[in-house]
Amino acid sequence: MVQINFALREINCKVVYYGPGMSGKTTNLEIVHKKAPEENKGELTSIATDGDRTLFFDFMPLDLGTIAGMRTRFHLYTVPGQVYYNSTRKLVLQGADGIIFIADSDPDKFEENLESMENLRVNLAEHGRDISDVPLVIQYNKRDLPNAIESAELDAKLNLYGAPTFDAVARSGEGVFPSLKSLSALVLENISKVGSKGAQMRNQSGGAAGPVRPVRATDTAPGRPASPRTAPNRNAPARAPAQRRPAAAQRPASNPRPAAPGRTPRTDAATAVAAARPVVKPRQDARPNPKTGASPRSSSARHMVPTARPGVNINRSEHASGGSKIFIALAVILLLAAAGVASYMFLTL
Repeated sequence: MVQINFALREINCKVVYYGPGMSGKTTNLEIVHKKAPEENKGELTSIATDGDRTLFFDFMPLDLGTIAGMRTRFHLYTVPGQVYYNSTRKLVLQGADGIIFIADSDPDKFEENLESMENLRVNLAEHGRDISDVPLVIQYNKRDLPNAIESAELDAKLNLYGAPTFDAVARSGEGVFPSLKSLSALVLENISKVGSKGAQMRNQSGGAAGPVRPVRATDTAPGRPASPRTAPNRNAPARAPAQRRPAAAQRPASNPRPAAPGRTPRTDAATAVAAARPVVKPRQDARPNPKTGASPRSSSARHMVPTARPGVNINRSEHASGGSKIFIALAVILLLAAAGVASYMFLTL
């Protein structure tokens, strides 16, 4: 198939000359190589045998200039004409972008022409291709023979697919380039057709290259810009509006959930925290405000003192008096110790 090299901006196409043995396939390539400009052709490789001049294939890359900014190269091949080289025929035919069928106008080769055309159809089918979908040109070679078969008769038996036909005399070059030019146009047209078909398939499958459906004003909420992301899916089933729970039915956080039969009721965390928190009462200021004479108010939260609970001693004065007693006892002990040391020293002197 067509190979496109975007790095080198090249399109590489494969053209195969097909037909019976000694029909003029290799002669066509030799004429093209001989008359093509030097800068537009490569080296011609030919493998000849005693039975046929081409055992495997002839290959000649032909540069046809740039098309749509891409440099186009046609690689020309031929296949061996003998029937017992059919495996080689199938190998060369694989990936062909276009085929030029060379028919021999000699009456003695008429059956070979029909056999070779049928062999072409079968080999393409084994590659998963239909001969009617492949660019095909038929060349009736050796029209200079005195007993050449009429072109109309050849056309009625060989051209079952409506392919372009050309009369040729390959030895002199007649009809060689018209056949190649016609096939080149068909190959490029097929490339364009396949490319457009692939783009349509991507568009239908919702690919990145596919067109974006225009969004109507009714597809979006009022006051919001139209965007394909906010467009609702009209094919999705409609949902029922969510029903809110009435406020009266909501259970307060402090209300414990009723326990099941046989189970201990579970206390709510908020209730447990509130029960463990000490009760705080504001301290009243006994003195009135000297400026306004207003009645005393409760002080701020930082002056609040927790009330005494049973079993808990939080009297600050008692703490203060206890500390003073301990300090006085320590001072008395130190004074007595100092007096004893002094009396002992006096007695020893």
